[in-house]
Amino acid sequence: MSGRHPAFMPVVVLGGLLFGFGLGYSHMARPEVVLDFLQFTDFGLLFVMFGAAIVTGIVFTIATWSGRRAPLTGKSYARRLKSFDRNVLIGGSIFGVGWGISGICPGAAYASVGIGNYPILVAIAGMLLGAYLQGVWRSESSTSETNAVKAD
Repeated sequence: MSGRHPAFMPVVVLGGLLFGFGLGYSHMARPEVVLDFLQFTDFGLLFVMFGAAIVTGIVFTIATWSGRRAPLTGKSYARRLKSFDRNVLIGGSIFGVGWGISGICPGAAYASVGIGNYPILVAIAGMLLGAYLQGVWRSESSTSETNAVKAD
């Protein structure tokens, strides 16, 4: 946490509060609403995501063009371009299957707990375990690749 502005954590909490309130207000923290969207019977989620993407896009565009540094971290604004590769395709597919099975994406899952959907904690535990296992798998595979290179 060293080097961060003292207001960093309060602003992050405020952002989380706004995000959670918006998800709850728009009913996007309800798995049944998300599943209806995924089954093409209710397109409200599409409008919520589209509206959020427009606002976020405008804010990030202005922040990037301003040439100033981020007020809380002191780092310059920059776009991180991720190439579309095999990992993106496979990871996105796995994420999509998990989203379809649980009926909720990670951000909305946390907001769903806030509206009293406590059974979603099982899905959150699954997300944490899955992320942990992926990290273990990635470190194991990078270690074995490093050892293979050293052997050559």
